[in-house]
Amino acid sequence: MEINWVEHLEPLLQTYGKRKHPLDYNNRYQLVVMVILSMQATDILINKVAKDFFRNYPSLSELAKASVEDLHHHLKSVRNFGTKSKWLAELASTIGDDSKIPTTMAELIKLPGIGRKSANVIIRESGDNAEGIIVDLHVIRVAPRLGIAEGDKPEKIEKQLMEIIPQNRWNETGMALSYLGREICRPTDPKCKSCMMNKVCRYYNSGK
Repeated sequence: MEINWVEHLEPLLQTYGKRKHPLDYNNRYQLVVMVILSMQATDILINKVAKDFFRNYPSLSELAKASVEDLHHHLKSVRNFGTKSKWLAELASTIGDDSKIPTTMAELIKLPGIGRKSANVIIRESGDNAEGIIVDLHVIRVAPRLGIAEGDKPEKIEKQLMEIIPQNRWNETGMALSYLGREICRPTDPKCKSCMMNKVCRYYNSGK
């Protein structure tokens, strides 16, 4: 049976589609920095680290004055802090000012430490026009379980989702699937019986 995913995803989008990303940022500069820091790190940790970081570096122009070693002191609790410190120093010196942070996928992915997933988060949270769909670790798990996509490669999953979902819902879809994975479709012991997607979920209906 072919599933009308646009129709069946609607309850999910209504529940989670407009919800803000868990990173606790106050402006676009903070968002970009925190998205870079959050790779292979929890949002909870980055929210904690960010408070001290932004007290010391409240803007890109202030960040550009810092050395990589300066950044190490504030980021040492973050995984791969050495590499991320280099990325942030390079980004600050390249852009120079908060107002010059790019708004498009093509320009964002040129920046150090930013790939498609990170760029999609920045675009979505900034309210810019979607050019893709957020595919994080939760979406990589949830989309194949549902049966809306196949495989475990982010780029391939994103492409499949983009072929199914209308572009005007891309910004909502990735975050909604991510929240479904965070709250219900957990890696182990998913809460399938309370999931709004269980009627069309391949994982649930296969008896697993």
